[in-house]
Parts: sequence; C-alpha cells; structure tokens
Amino acid sequence: MRLAIFSDVHSNLEALCAVIEAYQQEAIDNYFCLGDVVGYGADPNLCCQLVREMVEFSILGNHDAAVTKKMDYSCYSRETRQVLDWTAQSLDTENMQWLSSLKYQNNREEILFSHGAPLAPKQFEYVYTPLHVNLLQQQFDQLPKIIFVGHSHLCKAFAYDPIRVTEIFQPEFQLKDSKYIISVGSVGQPRDYDNRASYTILDTSDNSFYFKRIQYPIEVSAQKIKDAGIANEFAQRLFMGR
Repeated sequence: MRLAIFSDVHSNLEALCAVIEAYQQEAIDNYFCLGDVVGYGADPNLCCQLVREMVEFSILGNHDAAVTKKMDYSCYSRETRQVLDWTAQSLDTENMQWLSSLKYQNNREEILFSHGAPLAPKQFEYVYTPLHVNLLQQQFDQLPKIIFVGHSHLCKAFAYDPIRVTEIFQPEFQLKDSKYIISVGSVGQPRDYDNRASYTILDTSDNSFYFKRIQYPIEVSAQKIKDAGIANEFAQRLFMGR
C-alpha cells in the first residue's frame, strides 16, 4: 500500500491544494495528517474541510489543541496568540467539533502517528536532532517499527537501535532492520529554507519512503494573511521558508 503522510497545513489552502493535486498523481491508498491543520494562515475552515474529507485520521497538533481550548497558549508570542484567537473565532461549529475530537496519537499496525515526540504527546516536544532520538532509545522495546511526527516543520529521518542513532539525509530510502522516526515537514509553513510545500509517501510493498516538495502560489496565501489582519510576519515566512 502507498500511504500519504503530511503535517502542519496551518490554514494554508494554496499549499494544501498543491499537495492534494500532487498526491493524486501518486496512486495513494490512504492519507494521514499529523496535526496542526490550523494556525498562522487565513483559511482554517476550508483546510479543515479538505483534510477531513481525505484522511483516514488526523492527529491533534498544538495549534489544534490551542484553538479547541485543550492547552494553555499564554506563553506563545503575542502574534501567535492573536492568530490563534482569530482562528478560534473563525472556525465554524462542525470544524471546531472535528478538531476537538482528534487524538494526540494513533496507530496503524506497526506505525505510530504523533504530532510531537511520542513519549509525552500532550507536551508537544520536538524531534529533529539525534539527541532527541537518543531519548527514545530508553524505551526502545516499547516503541513500534516506525514513528511519524510533525511539529518541527523540518524534514528529518533517523534510524535507531538500542546502541546508535543514524540520521538519514537522502530524500528517498528503504526502511530496513532498524526502527525509524521520521519528521515529515510542513505543508503550509516549511522552516528548512525551502519554501515549497512538503509531503511524504511510505510504500509498504517494499518499505520505501519518499520526501517530496511542490511549489504553490505563495503570494496568494501571503496576501490572504495580510487581508485577514493576521501578523505580516506569518506571510513573510512563507516566502523565506523559515
């Protein structure tokens, strides 16, 4: 089977539509979202609707948790708090209820799907360095073969066993005997200085994994952010990919 795994749409409709169109060329069997469907961007309702219609399930991200009042976001920056407040006010009842229903984690056979670090999902810790993966080695026997995470907006992959952690730098690779944790990047607000939307595919027939990128009309998404009165920094970051 070919599984589509994506994350951190952040209310960016243009990026999401580009990714959906790209996936339609890939003979995908099932879709999975790792959370943060909303936040930062100007189209929370349309993004929720599209994700709801396509995925087997989505995971609760920290921005999703914030707008549904499942977490305290008073420590976030003023600009982030403002866009979260705006998002909460903009969401219709159906999409708010859907976001509220999402789980912090979900499983499918030997795969764990989580927004942040898997050992304490409600804390939304990051996983994007070998040191982060070192913490998982302490629970090696309890963790599944593959863990997919979002949250960092970075495309990162690590193979690990009880002794070593190996970072994988290729955009395409096969999963072998090790266990793996893979950060799938961001559809709507990449932060690796590549402003193209990020999406990934796992082909279970031969255990091959693919990081993929697609261009989208950033200027349209950015203008919508400005028109909505959301902080301009969230528009500018789209162009910079950071």
